[in-house]
Amino acid sequence: MSEHESRHRVWAPDWRLLLLAAALLPVLLWLGFWQLDRAEEKNRLLAQWEDVAGALAWVEVAGAEPASGQPVRVSGRYRPATWLLDNRTRDGIPGYEVLTLFQPDRGPPLVVNRGWVAAERTRSRLPEVQTPEGEVSLLARIADYPEPPVLAGEAAGEPSMGTGPQRVQALPRRVVTGVEPSIAHNILRLDDSNQPGAFRVDWEPDMMDPQTHYGYALQWFSLAAALIILTIIASYRKQES
Repeated sequence: MSEHESRHRVWAPDWRLLLLAAALLPVLLWLGFWQLDRAEEKNRLLAQWEDVAGALAWVEVAGAEPASGQPVRVSGRYRPATWLLDNRTRDGIPGYEVLTLFQPDRGPPLVVNRGWVAAERTRSRLPEVQTPEGEVSLLARIADYPEPPVLAGEAAGEPSMGTGPQRVQALPRRVVTGVEPSIAHNILRLDDSNQPGAFRVDWEPDMMDPQTHYGYALQWFSLAAALIILTIIASYRKQES
């Protein structure tokens, strides 16, 4: 009998290897299921984003903690205070997002993001912003105040009661309270460019695609399967017959 034929593999695991595998496997599985949960959450948010028919009245959500992207219907009037959020580009063209104070018929005052306008050729000139007068009805979505973390500690501009728009780099809620102390904790983004007072409105859900989460889940489950297979293979050792 040859040397090769006189050897066979037997189950002889190394307890250290088994301990390592036992510690890693639950983590890999948890990460996989967590990514599946995230994918389902994104699917729900996307369904909510597309469900315009499920829009709630502003007065219903103003005192709650609505999810970002929740469609909302509100009626009222635009107020004079307007801010131009600087450094916003579309198709490589510099411009501003137009944010205007709004007084609803019911519920607290709020800021409405009316979309994007192109900047003038010179920084010294601001674009002309026309605001509808009288009662309007809006379809919009819940959003956060535009306050990038890098600018959170910087002043975004002094509040003013004037009718002219103000250029700002960010718009924290504390700045708006200088104009309207009872301002709401969220802002609204107009749903499309057909809304009264809208400019270019082309928002998209600010979230990772669900398919990306499914891909990450597959990776974690694949690593878990590979860990099991490699642990089993490493636990069989050659032994002289």
